[in-house]
Amino acid sequence: MKNKHQHPGEPIENLAIGTIVEVDGTHIVAELDSQIAELSRVYGGVVYPIGQFGSIIRVHYGHTIIYGYVSRLRMKSEYQKEKGIVVDASSTARVVEADLFGEGEWIKKEDQWHLKFDRGVSTFPLPQQKIYLTPKGELKYVFGEGGEAAIEIGEHVGSGGTPAYANLNELIGKHTAVLGSTGAGKSGAVAAILHAILKHGETRNYKTWNPRIIILDPHNEYGNAFPGNKRLSTDEGSLLLPYWLLNLDETIALLVGKTEYAATSQSNIIKNALLDVREKTAKDPLKLNSSEITVDSPIPYILGDPLGLDEFGMKEGILYTVGFVGAINSQRPPNKDKSKHEDFNKVLRKLQSLMRDARLRFMMQPWNGKSDEMADIIGQFFKSQEQVRIIDLSGVPNEIAGTASSVIARMLFSIKLWQSNEERQNSPILLVCEEAHRYVPDRGEAQYASAQEAIRRLAKEGRKYGIGLMLVSQRPSEVEATVLSQCNSWIVLRVTNDADREHVKSILPDSLTGLTKVLSGLRRREAIFVGQATLLPSRIMIKYLEANQLPRSHDIDFDKGWQNAPLTDKILTEIGNRWRLQQRNITQETGGQSK
Repeated sequence: MKNKHQHPGEPIENLAIGTIVEVDGTHIVAELDSQIAELSRVYGGVVYPIGQFGSIIRVHYGHTIIYGYVSRLRMKSEYQKEKGIVVDASSTARVVEADLFGEGEWIKKEDQWHLKFDRGVSTFPLPQQKIYLTPKGELKYVFGEGGEAAIEIGEHVGSGGTPAYANLNELIGKHTAVLGSTGAGKSGAVAAILHAILKHGETRNYKTWNPRIIILDPHNEYGNAFPGNKRLSTDEGSLLLPYWLLNLDETIALLVGKTEYAATSQSNIIKNALLDVREKTAKDPLKLNSSEITVDSPIPYILGDPLGLDEFGMKEGILYTVGFVGAINSQRPPNKDKSKHEDFNKVLRKLQSLMRDARLRFMMQPWNGKSDEMADIIGQFFKSQEQVRIIDLSGVPNEIAGTASSVIARMLFSIKLWQSNEERQNSPILLVCEEAHRYVPDRGEAQYASAQEAIRRLAKEGRKYGIGLMLVSQRPSEVEATVLSQCNSWIVLRVTNDADREHVKSILPDSLTGLTKVLSGLRRREAIFVGQATLLPSRIMIKYLEANQLPRSHDIDFDKGWQNAPLTDKILTEIGNRWRLQQRNITQETGGQSK
């Protein structure tokens, strides 16, 4: 081992592994030394793998050191066959391929050596030059030691434990996708990133550190990982998401239904009724200028009573004129021709159905006609001291899951839109979209249309207003490509499905599409990290977390489960009652950690 007075940029013969046989721009091919029996070298007590994807090699060119990351290892005969060269069938030679990405030079300052590293290559190596493994002490300069806005999310594979950093502003501000098959450690990777964000203030000794993280949690998993969280749940009534927050498109989607064609006449009925009731509430009791109110303004309104109405909207001969129901009925033609009233009746029947659905109490609870809940609605995301807010959507029926997530995403965007620039600077938000393929699927299903539009807008414009987006999915091929392509950083864990790998390949830059070849062989927690949040494409191992820091797994242990006695009649009766009343045991579901 060289001491600090010797030049660290000198070739280390023990780390020499082969000779360059081809240089094609930034892509090089080198034949491994025939004396290499095992694909590893030991130097300074550290084991360095040879030919592992993502490992770093270096080439010396005078005082300049050129760096490349390994993209492929194969037999020389395969390479020769591809090039149309006569193949020596008896040869056991191997070649390693690498992509050059940067260069550096060791500089001595105040009796200490430092590597000046720069991305990009201006000097290219030549055939017959040796390639070397890069020592651990040098890798920390290449991978970056982490600046003020960097968080440590794991370590680089095959680097002897060199930390893997992500630039916080690039990771969040320019959106990130976390992708991986079931069991690859995807939710654990998200938890590791969020824990690193939460600890960032302590790591940097900031006097104040108040990140605002909102998680759309469709399976009620994340409460276990963040015990100090603020839980917003439809089951408990802690999530304020009243019907009057819905804009025109969302209201039409809710009342017309997920499969029925939104007839122009029904849409116009809803539009006119919405504008009418919003203007009335704006005048009294809110005392706002009703002329400035639009059909999408979040003004509360009374629903009215559609229960018991006959097919003409009449009950005991009296036309109902209260609230939204009254605004709909006021548009009816005066004649009693049934065909002229059918569009009105369809809207009211759907409203009646929604109001009677116990699963939708969190949204359809009637407004009292007096209080303005806007401060409380905005405050649930900004007011409390909890840094992580988990929106538990596990109790939301699938047919309105898209509408609910749409309202949340649009509400967050609207809040940021109407903040002043200083307010945006002081309160940026990270929205984590777990199971993103549920809300922004790459298909035109009507129940997801509003969610797709809301999250699509967040992806395109959110960064300008202080909203970062983290899309998490086990099926990247089912996530809308427009939204996924807006992410500038990707953390891709093991992906076993061919269609998903091809989809990942399609969204990565052309120079990185070769990464997809290794995705099916990654270990649990191992990932490919590419994009603007990392200095260079990397193969990393996500930080290990203790069980109480991980999202709760829903995997059932059959071996343990079948060692218990059968369920008693009392327990079965309780289960039946929960089923009938559509109520879960909230304490058990959240581990007693809800707030």
